[in-house]
Amino acid sequence: MTADGNPEATADATPEATADGIRGETRGTAPVPLSVLDLVTVGSGHTATEALRASVAISRLTESRGFHRYWVAEHHSMPGVASSSPAVILAHLAAHTQRIRLGSGGVMLPNHAPLVIAEQFGTLEAMAPGRIDLGLGRAPGTDGATAAALRRAERLNEGADDFPQQLAELTRFLDDDFPDGHPYSRIHAIPGPVQSTSPGGVQSPHRPPIWLLGSSGFSARLAGVLGLPFAFAHHFSAQNTVPALDLYRQSFQPSAVLDAPYALIGVSALATDDENEARRQVLAMGLNMARLRSGRPGLFPTPEEAEAYEFSPMEREFISSWMSNIIHGSADEVRTGLDDLQKRTGADELMLVSHAHRGDMRLRSYELIADAYGLPTVASTGTVAG
Repeated sequence: MTADGNPEATADATPEATADGIRGETRGTAPVPLSVLDLVTVGSGHTATEALRASVAISRLTESRGFHRYWVAEHHSMPGVASSSPAVILAHLAAHTQRIRLGSGGVMLPNHAPLVIAEQFGTLEAMAPGRIDLGLGRAPGTDGATAAALRRAERLNEGADDFPQQLAELTRFLDDDFPDGHPYSRIHAIPGPVQSTSPGGVQSPHRPPIWLLGSSGFSARLAGVLGLPFAFAHHFSAQNTVPALDLYRQSFQPSAVLDAPYALIGVSALATDDENEARRQVLAMGLNMARLRSGRPGLFPTPEEAEAYEFSPMEREFISSWMSNIIHGSADEVRTGLDDLQKRTGADELMLVSHAHRGDMRLRSYELIADAYGLPTVASTGTVAG
């Protein structure tokens, strides 16, 4: 037990050192570091409580298998996605893990005041020093009406257009370095650097690194110009992946954060013991997306529901295109697909998102992928509800 009474905060709990807190370590035969993106999927017939328990189990398993980071995405007004409050979920995951990096993939900055985000992630950093990432997006993470309710504004484009200014303000709050005379120069995000300058103050040297997220060229160029790491949403914008990564690398300017570009891509990947089950789950995912795109979001459907559904010709065309970008099947098939994608894109890291109706199937997918790449031996993580 440590001086603060924490029985788990041992020397083994220290995160593995990297050059800048961003780059991961490649393990086993994986081509690059592997990470996880979690939407906290809620399947039909299951509860958000069960989905969150599954997320804890997955975070513990992937930590024990050497995955580099575990991110949670911000979505709103979607019954099948229980990740509307990334900071709350990350605090919960921090209490159940010891080494894996935790972060947002991402927080939709126009939905929030920059000071609030600085306070939330400063608090997370105090909970899990040296393990927190702050990924930021400029999309609403929902439909226009919900975005208006979140932002208390009707001009939704205004927030996205102001993203660079919001980012600059958030960075100033995280670093506590507003210039003299600025209206916010006497305002401090706490926990934060100001505590180290107060009488008797001692503050952690860590500050959550900022990542920019995107599905087009805007954030790719901005991340490059600012010398920040970049995360691209290949899992729902595959046609833009290579152009966006090229733009990021061409625009990159070395900074105090990075001396060279570092880009990860989000990848839909589902491995199962039975290849037919992978196809059934992916069809259910396609139905889920078709409903979302038509303004009818719901709980993640069962495979049986998807098989019985009568798809319209337009829906079939959409689902066929959507499913073509999901790497699924046996563990060997998924490994081959991930290897090929990494070679084609040159991504520095692969962030896997495994959608399935049940939490135990998502857990099993990550376990199978870890086995396929010969990642470290799994430790006991308990069972998954649902």
